[in-house]
Amino acid sequence: MITNILLIPEQFQKVPLELYSNEYFTITSSRFNSGIEALTIKNSRGFITVLPYYGQMIWDAQFDGLSLKMDNMFNQPQYGTDITDTYGCFAFHSGLLCNGCPSSDDDHIMHGEMACAKLSKAWIEVQNNCLSICGEFEYIKGFGAHYIAKPSVTLTADSAIFDIKMQVTNLSGFEMPLQYMCHLNYAYVNNAVLEQNIPDNAFILRKTIPSHVHPTQQWLDYTKKLTNLTILNEPHYYDPEIVFLVDNLSQYTNFAEFYMILPKGKRFVTRFSTDQFSHGTRWILNNKDQKVAAFILPATCRPEGFLAAKNKGTLIMLKSGETRNFSVTTGVDN
Repeated sequence: MITNILLIPEQFQKVPLELYSNEYFTITSSRFNSGIEALTIKNSRGFITVLPYYGQMIWDAQFDGLSLKMDNMFNQPQYGTDITDTYGCFAFHSGLLCNGCPSSDDDHIMHGEMACAKLSKAWIEVQNNCLSICGEFEYIKGFGAHYIAKPSVTLTADSAIFDIKMQVTNLSGFEMPLQYMCHLNYAYVNNAVLEQNIPDNAFILRKTIPSHVHPTQQWLDYTKKLTNLTILNEPHYYDPEIVFLVDNLSQYTNFAEFYMILPKGKRFVTRFSTDQFSHGTRWILNNKDQKVAAFILPATCRPEGFLAAKNKGTLIMLKSGETRNFSVTTGVDN
């Protein structure tokens, strides 16, 4: 049996309010000073803070005494036109009509319209020892695309691992382009080891340089000889960002598993089907303002913008009435 709890914006105030609790979970609503609504879901291992009406970002995640999210400049989420206006969350949905860093010839915003989408509906689902935060976003443009997106995040009792899902359905009478990335901004941990169930040499260093990257001579010299990155022990070289790409993941495995093994024994993990996500990105950055070790970003294409995906034949075309589902499992694994 599933219990549904419909949410309304009036339930979110600056003074935290406990909305629901049972033997497994406690859910608290609140509102940041910026006006953005937040839900904090706690279990015995830790918590996640979700922005139910703002792209359904996961703003924060902490389990087993570990902070999962990147170091950043934002002390709260901010309303903006694209994700760079509020780049402080643990995870966001990148896409859906376009994704990644636009080239000079692209006309879309960084990481697409879904990242900062204003959801019209949000609710909680409780089933046995699982709890989900669900939402709905309808995109519609005259003479353009029309789709409905249903993101969700599910936490299980006594677990530090959770599921992030996205369902998208094309409501238009015409086919629509689809690009999607589950953008997981994991914390940078020095001397962490990166492992996965695909070969190390499957990763290729990104050759293109987006407009927001400003190379130094040290960085250029370092990347000329860089073939892989399996241990995070040279932070002074990770500014600007270091990005590796992996394509056609299904040639290696049907179900991909990526790990960041921490010096004190625990590890961050991300798992997903390579039938749903054919590509992956590894993004490492360490500077005075931002520190991140996104050891894998599951995606349907490379994060190089709409035109790059179209030209490389990795752009999904969703038929009228067609639905695609995506699911990523991530968190702290003992």
